[in-house]
Amino acid sequence: MQHDELIWSIINHGFCSFKAQVAKEQTFCKNEYNATGLCNRQSCPLANSRYATIKEEEGICYLFVKTIERAHSPKNLWEKIKLPRNYTQALALVDKQLAYWPKYIVHKNKQRLTKIHQYLIRMRKLRKRGEKKLVPINKKVERREASRERKALAAAKLEKSIESELLERLKQGTYGEIYNYPAKEYKEVLEDAEEEFENEIEEELEDEEEDEEPDVEYVEGDFEDDSDMEDMDDIWNHNDDDDDSDHGNENKKRSIDKKDLNGKKKKRKGPYVEIEYEQEEEDTPQLA
Repeated sequence: MQHDELIWSIINHGFCSFKAQVAKEQTFCKNEYNATGLCNRQSCPLANSRYATIKEEEGICYLFVKTIERAHSPKNLWEKIKLPRNYTQALALVDKQLAYWPKYIVHKNKQRLTKIHQYLIRMRKLRKRGEKKLVPINKKVERREASRERKALAAAKLEKSIESELLERLKQGTYGEIYNYPAKEYKEVLEDAEEEFENEIEEELEDEEEDEEPDVEYVEGDFEDDSDMEDMDDIWNHNDDDDDSDHGNENKKRSIDKKDLNGKKKKRKGPYVEIEYEQEEEDTPQLA
């Protein structure tokens, strides 16, 4: 059977592992289930068989209740009740669970719940603000890294200059038919030469394609004037008159220019010549 007064007399006058005396006037308690953090008769979770406290785990508040009926089983000694995130609803649930408990314990639990909600709100604000994190700087390590970087840069420049000089000598044939030069550099030179050759071929092909394309030009067409058409009408009319007058003469020949199918005149090979034939009629003798 648990005796609260006997336990408190031992803790108060004897040894307690949770007791922390910072000053002579006040003694603090390090037990995680202590509702106030003070070492006294009403706040001690060990010397009270009926006790309640509030704890926060990962942003969620829980109400822990201890009763004398579960004192025989330390594993099930504390009943864990989850409180809602809303502050007013959490206070209402605390009042409901601690309806017939001492006013001191109810008041201290409400006060603890209020403080926990306040520091959770401050944590959320700080998390949103995104303050800069201060990181310590080791000057000795920085100096060492800087010196190593300078040495590496100098070595890289020297290697590049040696490589370029050796490649120039190799191109000029200074070493003759040497075959034990680095394979990596040799491959790089070959790749560069191949790329240049391919670029030249592509440029030549592009030039040839441009040359093969025909140059198309649009030229104004030749149209006959109205005067030419009038001349042709006069010639046809004149020919018709000659045919009517010299119908019996089959040997008369004339050269007349005719139009082509496209409407163009043919060029004359020589001058225009007109030949006329006269026929003499014989006089019949008159009878006296």
